[in-house]
Amino acid sequence: MPLDTTQSDPRPGRLTAHEARQRLEHARNSRLAQLRALDETGQSTDDHLMSAQAEAIRRVLTEIDEAFARVDDGSYGTCQGCAKPVPAERLEILPYTRHCVACQRRAAV
Repeated sequence: MPLDTTQSDPRPGRLTAHEARQRLEHARNSRLAQLRALDETGQSTDDHLMSAQAEAIRRVLTEIDEAFARVDDGSYGTCQGCAKPVPAERLEILPYTRHCVACQRRAAV
């Protein structure tokens, strides 16, 4: 799903830059809240599980920042593997994704 940068009346199946930024902001705020919650547990940072969770959240925050850059350069919503549009449903679930499902599966193998 390529990004419609016109900001007005996007074609069906396309996000405006504003909508993409809103989804990414929501994802960022959710991850930041998760990090705060982990910090507030008061458990030691030596706890392997807590440390792994915090690191995973930080990785997603980095992916979100990279997605904001793709919004800015106009490549948001285009699969970095096959250059086809990422389906709207996938971007709804993972607004920071870089790949369509097929390319993500190939990358995970």
